[in-house]
Amino acid sequence: MMRSALSFLIVILMSISLMCCSSRTIVKSDLSIKGAPSWVNEGNQALKDGNRRFFRGVGQAPNMNDFSLQTSTADNRARAEVAQIFSSFMDIANHDYSATTKDDMALTNEQIVSRTIQNLTKLNLSGVQIIARWKNPKTGDIYSLAELDLKQFKTVSQTTKTMDANIQKYLNNNAQSIFDTMIKGK
Repeated sequence: MMRSALSFLIVILMSISLMCCSSRTIVKSDLSIKGAPSWVNEGNQALKDGNRRFFRGVGQAPNMNDFSLQTSTADNRARAEVAQIFSSFMDIANHDYSATTKDDMALTNEQIVSRTIQNLTKLNLSGVQIIARWKNPKTGDIYSLAELDLKQFKTVSQTTKTMDANIQKYLNNNAQSIFDTMIKGK
């Protein structure tokens, strides 16, 4: 139990350092869990691979008596990690959009943007997919890998009816550059 908690803590700490500076799909492993897939050792990331941009989160659940509960726990933790990375992306989008719309209605714009970001985050996180799982044969811990593609985010933001048209247009035109700024560690 202590080992799995320590492993999970290490994954979280590494994700903070990796998510802002990674700009490639292959990242040097830092967890060094022997026999684990590379994504387990890489942790949470915002990645750019060619024209593809995506958010990835890794969740871990310790060995439990209920395999279904253990898998569900790892999946939910992976989705929560994607939510944290996506939240950073949306914070940058909010800051950039607010900077471009400074006027007499700045407070109103900021409130509209904030509400839109909350709604978009909920909509997009429902589309997070679990794309891989791995069970550590030594500890019984299960790791899940969740992913949200930036194209999916753009599709959701373009089709939502509750979003301010100006914000919708801004995100559609600038999502890729905002993402690229985020992974460069602005």
